[in-house]
Amino acid sequence: MIFESNGIPQTEKLARDILILSRNLLLVNLRFLDMAINQLKMKPIEALDTMAVDGQFLYFNPRHILSSYKQQKEIPIRDYLHVIFHCLFQHPFVNKLVHQACWDLACDVAVENAINDLALSIVANVRESKQAKVVSNLKKEINLMTAEKIYRYYLDQNLSDEELISIRQDFYADNHTTWYEPEKKPAEGKGEKGESEDSTDIRASTEKGDGEGSEIGSLIALNQELMDMWSQISARAQVDLETASRKWGNEKGGLHQSLNELNREKYNYAEFLKKFSVLGEVMQVNDEEFDLVFYTYGLRLYKNLPLIEPLEYKEVKRVKEFVIALDTSGSVQGEIVQKFVQKTYNILKQTENFFTRINVHIIQCDTEVQEDHKITNTEEFEDYLQTMTLRGFGGTDFRPVFSYVDQLIEDHEFENLKGLIYFTDGYGTYPSKKPDYETAFVFLDEDYLDVPDVPYWAIKLILSTDDVVG
Repeated sequence: MIFESNGIPQTEKLARDILILSRNLLLVNLRFLDMAINQLKMKPIEALDTMAVDGQFLYFNPRHILSSYKQQKEIPIRDYLHVIFHCLFQHPFVNKLVHQACWDLACDVAVENAINDLALSIVANVRESKQAKVVSNLKKEINLMTAEKIYRYYLDQNLSDEELISIRQDFYADNHTTWYEPEKKPAEGKGEKGESEDSTDIRASTEKGDGEGSEIGSLIALNQELMDMWSQISARAQVDLETASRKWGNEKGGLHQSLNELNREKYNYAEFLKKFSVLGEVMQVNDEEFDLVFYTYGLRLYKNLPLIEPLEYKEVKRVKEFVIALDTSGSVQGEIVQKFVQKTYNILKQTENFFTRINVHIIQCDTEVQEDHKITNTEEFEDYLQTMTLRGFGGTDFRPVFSYVDQLIEDHEFENLKGLIYFTDGYGTYPSKKPDYETAFVFLDEDYLDVPDVPYWAIKLILSTDDVVG
């Protein structure tokens, strides 16, 4: 092996020079990603077949880099951007229980699609043409080409690991083993400044503690730190993409979609429903207003006669009156509508969310009100779920529901209606006047990029499919 004067093998030096050149070319062409591109430290590992990344280091096989550059000089540049996008989309920070072959494929497809959408000449190579058929078929089934959506799609296909690996071949650029077993990563060669690494765990070697427990704790802490760091980098990249770099931001490609999906505000539906709760009394011992000192003192002084009894009721905030409006127009999937109602019930039936006696109206509507089913207790809610039949399937007009609810209020059907949730795809005519109660329009995330703006007085709530069907 030929060594340079500083003791670094010549193959490693040449490979590092190629990677630095790749990094510089990406910086010139994608300035809005400067922080992300500059983030990774380089570490050579001969045992790798190609590259690997964990959010902190870019591991590379020097011979593979030289071979790729000799084959086509754009390949190392594309591969460098490939691993940067993995970190930017937070792919390495995955639950270890995930289906690994499926997640590997989904992440590589999402990243390669984002690179292709940039139409950047310095990363163009033969890989794109080989990917075209797979990507085209996926876009017919998936609105957002994010790793999560692609993962769910392939998971539903029940493909074998061999089939998934076969599809992945045309998208393959890096090894993902560092994502799942970071404690077993090989550590060979030298760091970016030439420092040697003599531990079998690169992360643990920088965060040594006293004993195995300390090392595991250090790994967890470092992984969270890396997640937080890349979350901040992703948020900044999205802002730069949509403002200073309008050329890229306006294209609405895979990069824009993935960053938008990653950084958009996520909602906890259970917490959201609490916005419609009211204060009321329930038969329950009020521990907060119970003075145990006087109670026990009375028992000691007068034997079985306490000085003060605990209150047998307390004031709590729970959902009592509520309207669920369901868009049953032809553009909304009936199964999803039913699952949304089931999900809402599962949350509300918990004792801390629901009063014993309630007044919930479930209204189905397309261009007119098709059905209003009143529910006064959990048993009636359960019966409704068992017999629920959707009606309508015409166009979409939100105004009839609001007019109908306003009439119910005038007829004293409600004592203190706190809110209305309208589950819809968003395409319809909204009321021009703000109602006297809180209103939220709920959309599924598959369509959130195309959802029209709701009126200023309404809440736009975007849920994930898992929130509804989970």
